[in-house]
Amino acid sequence: MKRQRFSDYGKLAPASKADYAFILHSLYHLNTEGTMAIVLPHGVLFRGSGEGKIRETIIEKNYLDAVIGLPANLFYGTSIPTTILVFKKNRTNRDVLFIDASNEFEKGKNQNNLSEEHIAKIIDTYRNRVDVEKYAHVASLEEIKENDYNLNIPRYVDTFEEEEELDLDEINRMIEQDNRDIATLEKEIAEQLALLVVKL
Repeated sequence: MKRQRFSDYGKLAPASKADYAFILHSLYHLNTEGTMAIVLPHGVLFRGSGEGKIRETIIEKNYLDAVIGLPANLFYGTSIPTTILVFKKNRTNRDVLFIDASNEFEKGKNQNNLSEEHIAKIIDTYRNRVDVEKYAHVASLEEIKENDYNLNIPRYVDTFEEEEELDLDEINRMIEQDNRDIATLEKEIAEQLALLVVKL
C-alpha cells in the first residue's frame, strides 16, 4: 500500500530530497475534483535523474496546472526563492501556466512581503490564464517537451529588460566638455600658485 502512491511514476524520489515524495503522497490523496497548491524550492523545476522522470510523468498525466515563481526571502527560516506548483487531476487542457512573480514584492527589514495588490495580481493572472508580457506565459505541452520537461520559469517567461541605448556622440561631447573644464581649472590653479610663489 505504501508503494502504491509512488509506483505509477517510473522512479522513486531520491532519499536525499523528499520534495517529490511529498508531491506524490499529496497527489495520491487529491480527489479528481480537487485542486492542490504546494510551496517548494525551485530545484523541483529542473533537477534531473529520478526527479526528472517523475516530473515528466506528472506532466504527461496532465496533473500540473501552474508554476508560480515567488520572491526570495519570503518565508521565515529560508532566504531562497520558492515556487508554488498547482495540481489538478480533472484537467481538460494540456498546457501549463507559468507566472513569474519573483520581482514584485515589498522589501522588508528581515524578510520580503507580498502586498494585497501583488497577491491579487497572481490570483487574477491564474484565473485569466493568458500571457502577460514579462509576467506570465501559457506553455503548450510541446513547448515543455522541447525543454525536456524542464520547468525553470525563465525558459517560459522572458523578464529580460533591454538597457537603454547609449548616445555615443553625446558621451563624446560630455567628455570633451569635461576636458575643457579640467584644462580651465588647471590653468586657474597654475595662475594662483604663481601668484602665491611671488608673494612668498
